[in-house]
Amino acid sequence: MEGVKVNATKIQIEEFKSSILWNDISNELNRWKEGFNLEMLSIVDSAADDNPSTASVLLHMGDLNGRQKAVDYFLELLNVFLSILEDKKNEPKSAD
Repeated sequence: MEGVKVNATKIQIEEFKSSILWNDISNELNRWKEGFNLEMLSIVDSAADDNPSTASVLLHMGDLNGRQKAVDYFLELLNVFLSILEDKKNEPKSAD
């Protein structure tokens, strides 16, 4: 299986990282994380009223945790691409 192929150049990725568009995207993703945190904090209050099962509460918390980790990954995606490009640059050239 072949690894991730990054078509953009290092310069293109670095320029995008400093762009207004990426800033807007990052701000929106961070707002999502804030919303997930608020939802997590509300679990205790809603549990008192709704009396959900332990499994239901744990699944909800796991879902919120997964969402936050996904957002964290998206926020780091440009750095992941840069790392992939750096790794490719350091790979020995094959004699095809």
